[in-house]
Order: sequence, then C-alpha cells, then structure tokens
Amino acid sequence: MLKSKEGISPILATLLLIVIAVAAVIVTYAWVMTFTSSTTSQAGVFLREDTLSWPTNNTITLYVRNTGTDDGLIDAVYVGTSATNLVKQTNVTYSPSTGLVEADGGTVTITIAYSWTSQATYYFKVAPKVGSPLEFNENAP
Repeated sequence: MLKSKEGISPILATLLLIVIAVAAVIVTYAWVMTFTSSTTSQAGVFLREDTLSWPTNNTITLYVRNTGTDDGLIDAVYVGTSATNLVKQTNVTYSPSTGLVEADGGTVTITIAYSWTSQATYYFKVAPKVGSPLEFNENAP
C-alpha cells in the first residue's frame, strides 16, 4: 500500500508551472500599466511660483509658471495667515483672462484684491482644475 503512491506526472507539473508563470506576468503587466497611466496623467500640469509682488496695500500680484506638459486652468486661489486657515478669494483677476496657463513655461498673472499687513507672513494656494496645487508662503514687505 505504501509503494502505490505516485506523484503528478512531469507533463502535468510543467503545464502547471507555465500557467502560474503566465498568470504572474499578466498581473504584473496590469499593475504596471495602471501605475504608469495614473502617474503620467497627474504630471501634466506642474505649477511653479515665478514672482510675487505687493504693489499696493490692497493688492497682491502673483506670477505662476506651468512647467508641465499639459495646459492648466486655474480653478481657485486661496490666501491666509496660516496654512490651516486659507480662504478662497473671490475678487481675483487673471491675465490671460481665462486663467489658462500654457504648457512648457507658459505664465499667468493673478491679481488678488486682498488687504495685507506689512511684515506678516501669508500663505498661498493656487489650485488648477487638474493636477497638484501650488502651495507656498511669503512675507509681506
């Protein structure tokens, strides 16, 4: 009775290993394709602070550059006295007036009607419709 035990045949073992290897390749391929497509779509709009000026006591002018590969549209601008109390600004103008920042170095001028105090630190967030927001802080002159 003990001598009658047999293992699986070599042909069946080879087929089983091939099926497992093909399944592993398919799962890996699906994961890589999903990862690369989501990573490249987020990297299309990449905003950078170009210059910030304080022309009057009630105005802040912000120049934003897009170093990404896709055009970006500014959705909202936030200003606050700390990173946790940012307020969406409603009295904002853009140049160009659409708020579009072209790819590969295009710029947009954002003029914010905001009453600021000298020597205070202000926090800014510029949010495009697609992509990561630009966040930074500056000290008023």
